[in-house]
Amino acid sequence: MLVTQAYRFELDPNDKCRSKLASHAGAARFAYNWGLDLVRGHLAARGALVVLAIRSGAGRGDAECWADGLLGPLPWTLPALRRAWNQAKAEVAPWWAENSKEAYSSGLDALARGLDAWAKSRRGARKGPRVGFPRFKTKNAARRSFKVTTGAFGVTDDRHVRLPRIGVIRTKEPTTKLAGLLDAGAGRVLSAAVSQQAGRWYVSFTCEMDRPVPQPPPGPGVGVDVGVKSLAVLSTGEVVPNPKHLSKYARRMARLQAQCSRRRGPARGQAPSKRWRRSKARLGRAHAQVAAARCDGLHKLTTRLATTHATVVIEDLGVTAMTASAKGSGRWRGKAGLNRAVLDASPGELRRQLTYKTAWYGSALVVADRWYPSSKTCSRCKAVKAKLSLSERTYRCEHCGLVADRDLNAAANLASLVESVTSIGTASGAGTGRGKLPVNAQGEERYMGSPRCSSTNCEDGTSAELEKTVTATWQQVAPKPVLVGSDR
Repeated sequence: MLVTQAYRFELDPNDKCRSKLASHAGAARFAYNWGLDLVRGHLAARGALVVLAIRSGAGRGDAECWADGLLGPLPWTLPALRRAWNQAKAEVAPWWAENSKEAYSSGLDALARGLDAWAKSRRGARKGPRVGFPRFKTKNAARRSFKVTTGAFGVTDDRHVRLPRIGVIRTKEPTTKLAGLLDAGAGRVLSAAVSQQAGRWYVSFTCEMDRPVPQPPPGPGVGVDVGVKSLAVLSTGEVVPNPKHLSKYARRMARLQAQCSRRRGPARGQAPSKRWRRSKARLGRAHAQVAAARCDGLHKLTTRLATTHATVVIEDLGVTAMTASAKGSGRWRGKAGLNRAVLDASPGELRRQLTYKTAWYGSALVVADRWYPSSKTCSRCKAVKAKLSLSERTYRCEHCGLVADRDLNAAANLASLVESVTSIGTASGAGTGRGKLPVNAQGEERYMGSPRCSSTNCEDGTSAELEKTVTATWQQVAPKPVLVGSDR
């Protein structure tokens, strides 16, 4: 089967290559800002002409047509932005020949994608949260990047990669796996994304790979209850501890942030001091270490689940609503701590990885309905409690006398959903559910006409009348995956 897979390697450039990489990333940022300034100027001029025409007695439609006729079409798409850049690059950037054309095209492509996302979000054609209008990029950003889609680029041998106009660059880790697959004709490279994070340069090759059709793993189905106290509790009884990477680096980050606050930063247009730059670099490295440790742990867990169990059952958690701010409620400080803990556990990233890894390794992913009361349901007699506060970590059933850990009981209920799945689509079981709810412009569910979105798996406020059905989604076709890390 054909899948889209990415292989990421850390580069080991010398000073000359490092300067070229920084120059290409700066060229992409320059083209992005130039195109955004062009679009903003065009929109401002068009708005002024429309107002002038309306004041002169013209209708709204006639005024807009007149303004478009004077100004011409708005450079909104990538081809239009490229044509405008090619006409103006000799004047606005006389040094443009120092970098590859792919760097400028990368910046314009990012702008075109941002404008398209904003337009679709504005008219309700894009799911997810509202997307704001693109903003200018600063040279002091924590991440700099550019993308290459044409030209001479790819893996040259087990330790080197090639990029247009930059040349051959050594990598800190072997590229043997990707080079072997490409030599065997098992895939092809589509693009290369070069980025800098915390002072390190990385290249990510997006490839179209021909993976063999996998066989389902021999292991039985497993229910996975994701939480904060424990990263995951399996229905087999295994408890995966939460490493709490952010808490381990919290004191170091606070100390480095205090150093940055005491030193002269880029405020009010002044140049930052060298000490501020050093403290900022150390702070960035601390954040990168946390992210790398978290990503490594999630990849190991999801790979083990997808390769050892035929079916994996998880909950549909509304992470966005679970981590919403609680300012004004009187308990926002405690809620902020809970939000950090939930984001540090990254339940959304765990589900994303399971989605494509189960498709790669032949297993199946079952996603329980968001309102399924996995924690309130007895795993033995299936009796459902009316309420169960978060402080109750031990489940006690009043009907059959079961006493079990709250998370283990929830994982067992999730595992029982595997038996109710009879065909691809939906299945029914014991629990709560609200059927197919209407969605708003961002694709979020709304209930009973209330402006409150059903975006959190919160069971404490569920009424007893709604505790009737539950749906579980069988996911067989995963979206185009992106694999972070060359050894996974």
